[in-house]
Amino acid sequence: MDTADDGTGTARSLAARLERLTFADLTESQATARIVDAIAEWGEEQGWRVYRRAPSVFPLPPPLRGNSVLDVACARPGGPPIAIEVDRTDRQRTVDKLLAEAAAGRLAIWVRWGAGPFPPPPLPVHLVTREAARRSGRWHTVADRPAPRHSETLLSGNVAELPLEET
Repeated sequence: MDTADDGTGTARSLAARLERLTFADLTESQATARIVDAIAEWGEEQGWRVYRRAPSVFPLPPPLRGNSVLDVACARPGGPPIAIEVDRTDRQRTVDKLLAEAAAGRLAIWVRWGAGPFPPPPLPVHLVTREAARRSGRWHTVADRPAPRHSETLLSGNVAELPLEET
């Protein structure tokens, strides 16, 4: 993978990987964990070092001390580190954290999942989405597939009556 891009190619690669991710009948925290696992696998498939709950440059809110953590971080040779956050909801704190990561020279990617809508974050944060729906309090992925063909279209108006077989 070309690591010299502005992040668009990297975000597209992650989006393609998450599009193949499916899950059903999961709680919100289980679905988030499944997505984080898929992101970690994607990073490992690229040959990068992957860190879960990696330290962030963004401070924790008062009265807490120290810095926040990232859901996933990837170290890659020849390119800036990648900072990834995963959320179902639109959180301003996540946007602020990813903007701080980008200001520190990291490629910032926000993975949003759920039913949408997914308003784009400010640049240079890249947005990757995975649609999911909730049924009876449980989450499942949504696939954009065409409706199945239920019957063949008749090529002509001629209908032939078939004889019944006697048994």
